[in-house]
Amino acid sequence: QVKELVLDNCLSDNGKVIGLSSDFENLEFLSMINVQLMSISNLPKLNKLRKLELSDNRISGGLEVLAERTPNLTHLNLSGNRIKDINTLEPLKKLPNLRSLDLFNCEVTTLINYRESVFTLLPQLSYLDGFDADDQEAPDSDPEADGDGEENDDYEEDDLDEEVIDDEDDDDDDLEGEEEEDGLDDEEEDEDEDGEDDEEDEADDDLPRGEKRKRNLEDEGEEDPEDEEDDEDD
Repeated sequence: QVKELVLDNCLSDNGKVIGLSSDFENLEFLSMINVQLMSISNLPKLNKLRKLELSDNRISGGLEVLAERTPNLTHLNLSGNRIKDINTLEPLKKLPNLRSLDLFNCEVTTLINYRESVFTLLPQLSYLDGFDADDQEAPDSDPEADGDGEENDDYEEDDLDEEVIDDEDDDDDDLEGEEEEDGLDDEEEDEDEDGEDDEEDEADDDLPRGEKRKRNLEDEGEEDPEDEEDDEDD
């Protein structure tokens, strides 16, 4: 039931990785990076294999084995091998589903019109070394990478939400601070008014009783009876 197998940096025995056999019939992804392979002649038949990583080995040819052993291959990475000529890639024409081919750090990439020649030789290819024929970069189709991207988006959204909440809290704090300051100002005004009233009362207390009564009557808009009697005598 194994669908993915990674054997990177394992040493091969005369071009064969011990234990790798056709028993892995459900294998869809196989990685054998830097295992010192000189050929792939001992590759077992893996009909369901879709992606094969063979970078950083010593492969210089014999690619016809792939059409026989891995007929449904869609991605092939031969970066860092000893492929020198365009003709070495001709057996890949028999892989109708091949969509992506990587040849980074292979001598063949230094040839004039390398990209045009490969796309002409292998018309089924969509991407060569990560770019299509129009030099557009291949999209990232790695499910794990896509998953990480979704998590990061959620994380950023959460951060934005928290920032909005923090800003609202700050605004509330500012409003509360202003209200408290207004409250203090009102209290101070009331205290000032009370102070003025107290001062007036204290000033009134210092006056003689008659003067105090007369002033109170004047404040209330009434005349002093004594003044009325004086007027009658006149």
